[in-house]
Amino acid sequence: MLLLAVFCCLLHTLLVPSSAQSDSNQPVIQLRLAGEKKKHYEGRVEVFYNGEWGTVCDDDFSIYAAQVVCRELGFTGAESWLPSAKYGKGEGRIWLDNVHCTGSEKSLAHCESNGFGVSDCKHSEDVSVVCSSKRIPGFKFIRNQANSQEGLTVQVEEVRIRATYSHRKRIPITEGFLEVKDGGKWRQICNEDWNQMNSRVICGMQGFPGEKRFNTRPYKLLASRRKKNYWGFSINCTGNEADLSDCKLGREIEKKGNSTCGKGMPVVVSCVPGRVFAPSVSIGFRKAYRVEQPLVRLRGGAMIGEGRVEVLKNGEWGTVCDDNWNIRTATVVCRELGFGSAKEALTGARMGQGIGPVHMNEVECSGFEKSLTECYFNPNSLGCSHEEDAAVKCNVPAMGFHNRLRLSGGRNPYEGRVEVLGERNGSLVWGTVCSDSWGTMEAMVVCRQLGLGFASNAFQETWYWQGDSSADAVVMSGVRCSGTELTLEQCLHHGKHVVCPKGGGRFAAGVSCTMTAPDLVLNAQVVEQTTYLEDRPMYALQCAHEERCLSGSADKADPSSYRRLLRFSSQIHNNGQSDFRPRASPQSWVWHDCHRHYHSMEVFTHYDLMSLNGTKVAEGHKASFCLEDTYCDEGIQKRYECANFGAQGITVGCWDTYRHDIDCQWIDITDVKPGDYILQVVINPNHEVAESDYTNNIMKCRSRYDGHRMWTYNCHTGGTLSSETEETFPGLLTNQLSHR
Repeated sequence: MLLLAVFCCLLHTLLVPSSAQSDSNQPVIQLRLAGEKKKHYEGRVEVFYNGEWGTVCDDDFSIYAAQVVCRELGFTGAESWLPSAKYGKGEGRIWLDNVHCTGSEKSLAHCESNGFGVSDCKHSEDVSVVCSSKRIPGFKFIRNQANSQEGLTVQVEEVRIRATYSHRKRIPITEGFLEVKDGGKWRQICNEDWNQMNSRVICGMQGFPGEKRFNTRPYKLLASRRKKNYWGFSINCTGNEADLSDCKLGREIEKKGNSTCGKGMPVVVSCVPGRVFAPSVSIGFRKAYRVEQPLVRLRGGAMIGEGRVEVLKNGEWGTVCDDNWNIRTATVVCRELGFGSAKEALTGARMGQGIGPVHMNEVECSGFEKSLTECYFNPNSLGCSHEEDAAVKCNVPAMGFHNRLRLSGGRNPYEGRVEVLGERNGSLVWGTVCSDSWGTMEAMVVCRQLGLGFASNAFQETWYWQGDSSADAVVMSGVRCSGTELTLEQCLHHGKHVVCPKGGGRFAAGVSCTMTAPDLVLNAQVVEQTTYLEDRPMYALQCAHEERCLSGSADKADPSSYRRLLRFSSQIHNNGQSDFRPRASPQSWVWHDCHRHYHSMEVFTHYDLMSLNGTKVAEGHKASFCLEDTYCDEGIQKRYECANFGAQGITVGCWDTYRHDIDCQWIDITDVKPGDYILQVVINPNHEVAESDYTNNIMKCRSRYDGHRMWTYNCHTGGTLSSETEETFPGLLTNQLSHR
């Protein structure tokens, strides 16, 4: 009887599949994400087994297997998985093939497969995953193989710099004890094996471009008085990592109670803030001295520290192609601009398409360069289009900007009445903002401060949003923003002397925000190529005269006299991430007899001829437009047309062309004397519709008029040339146009 029972047990063990066996019988593995990453929570799946790192084949892999991998690494889940060695080919053994997971397994080793080392794949089939950026609360890192230290990456729930009590009110926090959250508890790291490169990575994660020396004496004193709770490992970073999770795990720290880390103390990190986030001393310095012309800039991003990467070369701004673009190269850009390491390297013009040349392609950085311009790139690599423009999202310091502002009463978190924390009778209270002079630029700053992207609308009445009744009183008035400020407080305003005749309540300022925005750009080359003069009799200009498209002297002109018109075509592209739609509803559109269609924007462009010092010499006019898709890039469908009271706008990837032979597509220069001038065209001059970048809404050309002919040359869009070149064109640098 006893022999029969033993036989039955043995038979049961042989027949049960490996995925159903107890954990004690399972092979023990460790995982990491490797390869050419674009964010730190993605990469090629690598497995440590039997003392050796290897990869996983993409055959039969699924999102369920990706979920298991990501959770095993401490992330809440997987967003996607990628076959065919998308992050580069791995090396060594291909440990797993034909992996089948249900998604509930605790480890990839628990999933069914061919078995370890049984594979018919090549490294061109290495599988990769993209995990969720969120970490599992209470996740505890376990190193389950004594000899897996080599190449194992750091996996902790969270990292922070904990300031000493006297420094806690400083913003941003740049110095303090380093703590990592593991198993739901904050722990210090022993500094016995700590080095400067480790500090550099930590500072980058916290939004700072670099680390610096500090006075250790007060920290030694504090550490001697405090109870310490050390994490069980040391850390080895090379210094070019974007995140601690890319650093290698060091030796195990022996826990000895109070005598743990006996030769050292808890790690202290001190970081250097970027100029934008530095204390007031640096701000004063910036105002006192002109900042050197930067070689790299970001454009088109919704938030501070993100945007399309643009490089200055030979006096002209251009973009960077996304071939080989990765998080290490993106981190060089971020640090150069005064931010921390990169959160993400973006490809495929995710921050909108740039204009001008593509200056760099196949960029490779070591991660220690002072500037992107020092990195290697392939000058002979041609054929990159603006559809491949590279962009970045950088780590920025925690400034607490969102704590002093809120949106109230909206239907969703992206809209509502603007309420600010202001001072009233010596205490801080929530109150509203006066809507006098409230417009798109002010709304842009609010949305950015709250991390909600771009403004889609600015509201001067908010009676339909029931805000907090205790916050009805106006605490801020006279707000005027340039659009570049980080907070509403940095904009011009009345300060403590609030003046708001119509009061708050229903007239309080409001906003709606969006994560994407259009970006209109006038094709400067088309203007230059289509400019010419036409003498036209007054009797043929009756309709245009009624629409105020001629200069004032035309009011008294003889019907048989001629007007001299400087004609040109306008080709306006939408290079942004969302369609450009007029703010006015169709019911308020105006019928124009000259063009025989409705105009959805009464002031869409300004046309002007100016002297070289910026004074208007020809009475230009404010052109109204019907907005439609005249042409689109290949593969993009037209969505807007003016005929039959159709929907108006400009689709992303399309352009609206107003031909030179259309009425009002001119400047009346009848009264202009011969000389050298500047032709200026400004799109969306009143900032009526929000855009991701207003600097490229202005275009200027040099013009020479001899009384009979007009030469137009050097046409270029705002922001495309270096500041030295653009200084010869007044107003072009900053688009300083009144938008009220």
